[in-house]
Amino acid sequence: MTPFKLTDELLEEIQQLIAEQKNAELQLMMQEFHYADIAEIADELDVDEATYLIKLLDSEKTSDILAEMHEDIREAVLNNLTAKEIASELEELDTDDAADIINELPKEIIQEVISEIEDREHAKHIVDLLRYDEDTAGGLMAKELVKVNENWNVLTCVKEMRAQAENVTRVHSIYVVDDEGILKGRLSLKDLLTTSTKTNIKDVYIPKVDYVNVNENAEDVAKIMSKYDLEAIPVVDEIGRLVGRITIDDIVDVIREEADKDYQLAAGISREVEADDSIWEITRARLPWLLIGMFGGIGAASIINSFQPLMGDFPILLIFVPLIQATAGNVGVQSSAIMVQGLANDTVKGEVMKRLLKEFAIGLINGLAIAAVVLLVSHFLFNTPYVVSITIGIAVILVIIIAALIGTFIPVFLDRRGIDPAIATGPFITTSNDIFGILIYFSIAKLILGI
Repeated sequence: MTPFKLTDELLEEIQQLIAEQKNAELQLMMQEFHYADIAEIADELDVDEATYLIKLLDSEKTSDILAEMHEDIREAVLNNLTAKEIASELEELDTDDAADIINELPKEIIQEVISEIEDREHAKHIVDLLRYDEDTAGGLMAKELVKVNENWNVLTCVKEMRAQAENVTRVHSIYVVDDEGILKGRLSLKDLLTTSTKTNIKDVYIPKVDYVNVNENAEDVAKIMSKYDLEAIPVVDEIGRLVGRITIDDIVDVIREEADKDYQLAAGISREVEADDSIWEITRARLPWLLIGMFGGIGAASIINSFQPLMGDFPILLIFVPLIQATAGNVGVQSSAIMVQGLANDTVKGEVMKRLLKEFAIGLINGLAIAAVVLLVSHFLFNTPYVVSITIGIAVILVIIIAALIGTFIPVFLDRRGIDPAIATGPFITTSNDIFGILIYFSIAKLILGI
């Protein structure tokens, strides 16, 4: 399948059809596109045009389009729809997607929208989901699933499954519960097809099943599903009753959002922002770490200033200050990035001391290699005195080792205190290693050169 690409020409053609209200041509054109592609188109239209498109198409398709649209555009479009129109869209969605959209509505209209949903069972499930925090398994799960009672026979089971499957977009698993709704296990479709119709389900179901609690953190759910390659996972309440399931498409969204957040933290952006956010919102997100970096620079400048007598006799030392800062920052970011990735994937095992010793060895090897190059360049290219070149080389080795240790230790330290370690991969590490690097550099120089 050729990937969809929204061109300026296509967008202009769609806008022209909307402006001229050529509904038949517009509907015919939209039939060729996947709902995710139409959502991409709607994101590029203005609010009135996007609303016109949503109202024109069938709810069966527009409900999926709304679920895929950018949150800001969707919110604006929903504001242009009546409570009844919103309710008709929600009826076509799985309960988890419907709950997500309702959460974006103004509080004063939520009750009105829910009251307009004709399928009262669907409405009840949506309301039930609204009580869970969006960053928990309960907030991610959908109520649509296929479950059977352990006391049924295979024939009854098949009849019930057919009725339940009508409301489920995709059947990933068949779950088995007891009379109290407690999750007991899962049912193999193969066993169901090859077993006598009179056989009880309790005699053929598989008792081993992975599950999560409604209060489980969304990131932990993502780790479990990723580790065991699960397409779906059942969700149970505090007493073990089956209350929903989480599918892989919801987990992909969690992983993507977490990656976006970590990427911004690593870049020194303290709030979740997007390119089209206001100048004030973006400034608030970026300014704090810029200020911290500024004070870090002032700290490094103060250290340099305190070694003025040394630089009076060996001004060549100043030439290598940018090299020391850049090397310390790069080494720290590399080490912390590896640790943050390991912590996120839950692959960091064992004692911290072993990690530090390993990083010490890596830092020593890298330091010796870089110091050798720096020593040759400083001595032969800059005509630096031999003793000064040796001093710079030793400083480079120590700076790299210390930066590697800091880059390894800080993410673990933050993670164990419940702070997102991704914050360690950006300005935090760079600024701290700049300061430590300069301090080590001039301290070694002062020690060896005897000034």
